[in-house]
Amino acid sequence: MGRVLAVVSQKGGVGKTTTAINLAAALARRGQKILLIDADPQGSVRFGLGLSAAATRIGLSDYLAGTHEMHKVVRTTHLPWLRVVSAGSVTESPSHDRFQHQLAESPRTAELFDRARERDYTVIVDTPPGLGPVTHRVLSFSQHVIVPLQCEPLALQTTSQILRGIKAALAGNPSLSMEGILLTMVEAGNPASERVAAAVREQLPDGLVLDVWVPRTVASIDAFAAGQPVVVRSPNDPAAEAYRALATHLAGRFE
Repeated sequence: MGRVLAVVSQKGGVGKTTTAINLAAALARRGQKILLIDADPQGSVRFGLGLSAAATRIGLSDYLAGTHEMHKVVRTTHLPWLRVVSAGSVTESPSHDRFQHQLAESPRTAELFDRARERDYTVIVDTPPGLGPVTHRVLSFSQHVIVPLQCEPLALQTTSQILRGIKAALAGNPSLSMEGILLTMVEAGNPASERVAAAVREQLPDGLVLDVWVPRTVASIDAFAAGQPVVVRSPNDPAAEAYRALATHLAGRFE
């Protein structure tokens, strides 16, 4: 039976989508069956994987609307073990209200997760920023959750909000496990970045912040712009090494 891992954050721009993409790619390269689902109506997963507009025009939103079946929205990628479900046509809509309602209420949401798990996929879900109805519904189906947290002065302020939301989700879903907070965009040698990292570790409970942290590197930025996971494009880059270490850690937890 497969597992569902939600990648959540209180705010955008913290490396959430980059983390979801690289973790999915790193696990796939270990030979695990991975289904990456883009539940963020901004639809950024397609860019980080270099998928064409034609290949991602139909996706999760269209499946939830009932206009397309599952086999029509699950796409292959350049990695043999990685499949992806894009956000779909919602990315072209000026309003995301209908998409949010459908994901939060439709029985097709449960069908998607259940069928993927029955096929022994590890499902990684890139959620929208914040704790709206989409994120809450995804957490209700998840067994694992990680929280990317950018090393910036606002980090601690947003952390308390997301942790309260996850605590509520844990109460409603006893099978959900908080795997930890992943520090991202850490700048070694930058006093401000290092102070934030130290403060996060000092003020949060022991074990809540993952030992793995992701540095800010030019290679990781260039990889996303090129439509490739950094673990594929620049495997020796420190950010790629960090994502592989995270994949190894989580693979152990999945077992």
